[in-house]
Amino acid sequence: MRIFAWSCCLLGLALGVTPSWGAHGYALWDDLKYPSGFTAFDYADPAAPKGGELRLISNQRLSTFDKYNPFTIKGSAPAYLSALMFDTLLTGSMDETASGYGLLAEDVTVAPDRLSATFRIRREALFHNGKPVEAADVKHSYDTLMGPYVSPAYKSLLEDVAGCDVIDARTVRFRFKKPNRELPLTVGGLPVFSRAWGVENGKAKRFDEVVMDTPIGSGPYKIGPVRFGKDITYVRDPAYWGRDLAVRRGSNNFDRITVKIYKDNTARLEALKAAEFDMMTFYSAGDWARRVNGRRFDSGELVKQAFDHKQPAGFQSYVLNSRRPHLSDPRVREALGLALDYEWMNRQMFYNGYPRVQDLFGNTDCTATGTPSPEELALLEGWRGKIPDAVFGTMYQPPRTEGEGQSLRANLRRAQALLKDAGWTYRDGALRNAKGEAMVLEYLDSREGGVRTIAPWMRNLVKLGVVLRFSPVDFALYQQRLDKFEFDVTTINFPGSHDPGQQLADVFGSKAADTENSGNFMGVKSPAVDALVAAAVGARSKAELVPACRALDRVIMHSHYLIPQWTLMSHRLAYNAWRLAFKAPMPPYASGEGWVMGYWWARLPPKEGR
Repeated sequence: MRIFAWSCCLLGLALGVTPSWGAHGYALWDDLKYPSGFTAFDYADPAAPKGGELRLISNQRLSTFDKYNPFTIKGSAPAYLSALMFDTLLTGSMDETASGYGLLAEDVTVAPDRLSATFRIRREALFHNGKPVEAADVKHSYDTLMGPYVSPAYKSLLEDVAGCDVIDARTVRFRFKKPNRELPLTVGGLPVFSRAWGVENGKAKRFDEVVMDTPIGSGPYKIGPVRFGKDITYVRDPAYWGRDLAVRRGSNNFDRITVKIYKDNTARLEALKAAEFDMMTFYSAGDWARRVNGRRFDSGELVKQAFDHKQPAGFQSYVLNSRRPHLSDPRVREALGLALDYEWMNRQMFYNGYPRVQDLFGNTDCTATGTPSPEELALLEGWRGKIPDAVFGTMYQPPRTEGEGQSLRANLRRAQALLKDAGWTYRDGALRNAKGEAMVLEYLDSREGGVRTIAPWMRNLVKLGVVLRFSPVDFALYQQRLDKFEFDVTTINFPGSHDPGQQLADVFGSKAADTENSGNFMGVKSPAVDALVAAAVGARSKAELVPACRALDRVIMHSHYLIPQWTLMSHRLAYNAWRLAFKAPMPPYASGEGWVMGYWWARLPPKEGR
């Protein structure tokens, strides 16, 4: 399973009004929760002691690293580096959606025509090298992220940004190609790094040559001791310029955050039980139900706790690459989905621990239900005949194998009819098309153990004459093949959003379908989808955003590019209660690791707290 992260989505902020003066923050649709002059976020404890160490494991599939530059395409950077070392102009809160407050920027002003946003940088903002953060650094960061050596996700995200101008040393203005409520969110969430990063003997390196140069950011942590192949430690900067800001008060409490590297999940789990590190997030239902136990859990030193959240469900799915000839027909893609017996898998393999993903926008207002509303129909009618007819009926529901009239047998019969209608018939010992080609597909994965969850689906597909071969490869090759779309079927965990916008173009846009390293793994190339994405991005109110997203939801799901998998509406954490403390409850929109790193603290003897 690959996790595809939409850049800047963690910020979750944007323009709500168009003031003529600088504001301390913005809300996308409603008022900000925190007024000007607030002292700290509610979930922060300003009295939390500073000190001690947090020991973590990597949140990445490939936990080792070979570079310090998290933005270039090639190589792997250390886990959490970007979040800990690079500040942004604006930062979001964890207890509201689509809101943001000044971090590097002391205020932001949006033009009445919404064609620009101007940020005034705080006079006290400093990089790790002691130099002030200036408007020229913001422009340099923007220009670099739009350059040829960075993930194309930034270009998709910033497509409607016309440019960035330095007004004076502390003032920077972003110009927009068209009014878009989301764009102040996007530019406000860009990482800002120093122009001096990558400069050697007075000459700037090409950005893809900035590999092991220590990043020069302005965040609360710097790189400390590193043992390649074993761990990396981030050290809190005691002189961090933003430590007394309201948006930072009570945060970044650990003196050191060490990220340890283990070869596999078994080694990680045993190391947790031995208290070699302090916190682990669990995604495996089997581990959570059966293997998170032992002497230290019995004593209370280690605690196993699920924290409910209100984050979007996302749409983790089996991705069907429609660029492949065998998968270009939506009837074939639908048939493959009918062979998945999710109810059996959840019961027998997942301990009934996972609800199934239903669509693109689960747990948000954007999820489509029932039949299209008049507002949705107004967006869809012009595309009749060019999108599936089912779009105009009841919203897609993943096929079930339990309930009245529902069974795997019935689903397989329906799948057979679809395959036959698409020109696939069983002859000469295989399911073949008119050219005589057999239906043989490859499932690409970077984990040999991943075959366990694929095996039941593979067995059911055999009953249709479809051969799905499990192909495990090392992570570097896996990532390379995904970037070049050289796969038939794989699993992707797409994060969700309460207020989706420009990131949709990177995942579903026609332009992204032909752009290597983009998020359009499915190969969606549809004028109708492009129009619906544009309608969502250009929405001027929640009332315009919701029907656009729901219409898009219907088109994508009824086109069967994705076979929905499963989700989880809680963070399942095991942590060392003798070493860590936190303020309850968990903020509803926080990520597990983000909350722990940002707002927990170490239990210290009195003389160590400071």
